[in-house]
Amino acid sequence: MSEFRGIPPGPNVGTQLKALRRKKKAADKSAALQESTQQVLYAPALPMNTAPLSELTLANVQAWFRAQGWEPFEYQTQVWQAFQNGHSGLLHATTGAGKTLAVWLGALLRLAQLPRPRGAATQIMWITPMRALAADSTKALQKSLAALVGDCSVALQTGDTDSAARAAILRKPPFALVTTPESLTLMFTRASSQPNLSKLQVLVVDEWHELIGNKRGVQLQLAIARLARINPGLQVWGLSATLGNLQVATDVLLWPVRQHRKSTLVQGKLPKQLIIDSLIPDTFERFPWGGHLGLNQLEFVAREIDQSASTLIFTNTRSQAEIWYQALLEARPDYAGALALHHGSLDKTVRDWVEQGLKSGSLKAVVCTSSLDLGVDFLPVERVIQIGSPKGVARLLQRAGRSGHAPGRPSRITVVPTHALELVEAAAARYAAEHKQIESRFSPQAPLDVLVQHLVTIAMGSGFKPDELFSEVRTTNAYANLTRAQFDWALAFVEKGGESLAAYPDYQRVAAGDDGIYRVPRRDIARRHAMSVGTIVSDAAMQVAWMTGGRLGTIEEGFIARLKTGDCFSFAGRVLELVKVRDMTAYVRKANRKKATVPQWQGGKMPLSSELAHASLQMLELAHQAISIGKKPALPELRALESLLALQMRWSALPNTVNLLVEELHSKEGHHLFVYPFEGRTVHIGLASLLAWRASRHKPGTFSIAMNDYGFELLSAEPINWHEWFKDGLSESALFSTENLFEDVLACLNASELAQRRFREIARIAGLVFQGYPGAGKSAKQLQASSGLFFEVFRKYDQGNLLLEQAQREALEQELDLARMVQALNSIQSKTLVYQSIDKPSPFAFPLLIERLRETVSTEKLSDRVARMVAQLEAAAMRTDA
Repeated sequence: MSEFRGIPPGPNVGTQLKALRRKKKAADKSAALQESTQQVLYAPALPMNTAPLSELTLANVQAWFRAQGWEPFEYQTQVWQAFQNGHSGLLHATTGAGKTLAVWLGALLRLAQLPRPRGAATQIMWITPMRALAADSTKALQKSLAALVGDCSVALQTGDTDSAARAAILRKPPFALVTTPESLTLMFTRASSQPNLSKLQVLVVDEWHELIGNKRGVQLQLAIARLARINPGLQVWGLSATLGNLQVATDVLLWPVRQHRKSTLVQGKLPKQLIIDSLIPDTFERFPWGGHLGLNQLEFVAREIDQSASTLIFTNTRSQAEIWYQALLEARPDYAGALALHHGSLDKTVRDWVEQGLKSGSLKAVVCTSSLDLGVDFLPVERVIQIGSPKGVARLLQRAGRSGHAPGRPSRITVVPTHALELVEAAAARYAAEHKQIESRFSPQAPLDVLVQHLVTIAMGSGFKPDELFSEVRTTNAYANLTRAQFDWALAFVEKGGESLAAYPDYQRVAAGDDGIYRVPRRDIARRHAMSVGTIVSDAAMQVAWMTGGRLGTIEEGFIARLKTGDCFSFAGRVLELVKVRDMTAYVRKANRKKATVPQWQGGKMPLSSELAHASLQMLELAHQAISIGKKPALPELRALESLLALQMRWSALPNTVNLLVEELHSKEGHHLFVYPFEGRTVHIGLASLLAWRASRHKPGTFSIAMNDYGFELLSAEPINWHEWFKDGLSESALFSTENLFEDVLACLNASELAQRRFREIARIAGLVFQGYPGAGKSAKQLQASSGLFFEVFRKYDQGNLLLEQAQREALEQELDLARMVQALNSIQSKTLVYQSIDKPSPFAFPLLIERLRETVSTEKLSDRVARMVAQLEAAAMRTDA
């Protein structure tokens, strides 16, 4: 009986033994919960000289700075003073300049002035757009907190936080919580979270420039409005870098608290050295074309990696990152183990390993995409290399800031062009950065899919009364002009399913109680909604997993659907063989081949931003001024292109800021019109379609269209009298008129298809399409079929459905960038026409020919055909050189 010590003998020994085992199991569970909580609550041993928060003073903060060997920057003291004065605000400073400490310590100093609430309560919430950034931010905040304050803790809660840790945070709220917009919204779905949220004093939004221009930012605006209603004394601060419209960004963030708080815009100006240079090869082709991926500069990049302790190699697409990673390993086999790959489709464990390797200095180089753009603290990084044009000034500055990520350290980025004309963009990017010509970002206005989701979210938590919630929603910038009719439509849509779904109980997601408060009436509806909160929508992705266990990441279902068992593809830096597909998982094993198909992800081509496009025209103007008087251009990138640009001037002309270059060419293919607005690929799609449609109204014809970031081509089998369209100048040409633009754009494009594509996203955000429970997700075809069915039903039986109207508006705004198209047409009308009839493709026309050639079916390799065309043109160019 010794093994039952402490249990008296008797007939109930078995029962008591079971009780003892239950007790031990409960103790084990408690210990596991405690351990899990400790993983989330960063509470290291605190120095003995820390004091309670109430005793924290500015002198303490300044003394701590001196102990680190630092001196506060002027902008940091400005933020601290603004916090203590009770202001809300936005801090704008370069990456690595100390923004986090400025706002974090300002918040601590402010809360030291205020009485602490009774019981545990979260007083500071720190919002970050990325989970990886959230983890780093948590550690950074806790480090300074541990040195200054002895009675506070910081916790982290994101989509990766397990249920035990979430329960611990809910049971004992931390002083500060680092989280994401989606996790904050989820808190509103739980009535038990409301008491804690009501005591929140400070909300900080990190990387505001990444959120302001999309629906995640709108979702956050609604969350801020709710928090401000719960606690009118809430202070809101944002941190931002690389924004062109700072005052607008400030107003959007602080709109819900503007009546209760003074606002402050602080600009952190530091003497930080920024070096933007370009790789200039010894020779360049005079007839460039896109698609090279820059691999002809592989040896240069490898040498730069050799000479630096750590390097980030940025590419613009995930497929390009995969290709460059493989190419670098082939060129430098000794990089194995010191070279890594990082992009958004890789499994989180892989990305975490890479990020940790950068921080510890164990990795020599990482090939990455925008997944490493944001402010994760990688202090050891010395060099940043950008493969290809960054396509935007803000993106270039953001990536440059990954090197020298600390005050006083220089940041350097080198642009490696993938074809000759990208040297123009590289020079333009440096010029625009030096002259602060940075892209502006604006908030989407009144997206009703986000509002519909918000109504169900609030109904799930505390519930709402329509009049009160309508007033609250209108305190945001995004919904400041929302009409009561629009709000009532959204309410009726979630209450009754609208005109066409009223017979289906699953779409009756809220109901008013006897007290007039709307709540979610069914648990299954609440559960589905909680799993669908958020505005991040991507094409259905399949897990990629080893047959032996372990995951590599995700890949788009459409790519896997084109493969058959035994096919090989390159992913996560490996060549993989597809073994089978089951339950939305592609099972693979390592392949013996060295080469394989590289996945292509959606959204692969970034359009040129307006700022960079206009700066590129300025560069061409500088080149023209120099070359036309027999001088070499001053900028090294333009000097390297002197032969190409001079040839363009001999055969045609150079585009610039005051002229619109139009070229006409007759070839065996037909009649070509080349137009060079320099407005970016997205705008050129719409402009080309618009011109073709307007021309064909007067004389029926069929056009083939090609476009790139510099211009577009219209090819017709029959001759078109373009001179007639331009005889009265650009300002009078009906081709470029903004009159009836909306109707003409809808007519010339497959507007219904564009709207239906946008509606897929809207349907998911609005909760019409459920993506499935974990492990039982729906395929992309199922989701598309479901959203397509709703689209057709609404068109036939619910034509007043405002989500249809939103889909059409978003198709024009986002797929075609209608606002920028209007600006482009106005700009074109103000220019002077330079019309050139050419007898052979100019250096600027050649890449447009190749863009169209890609789309045609040919039995010969594209590169072989292009090589022959280049050889013929070079021969002609050499004759003119002579």
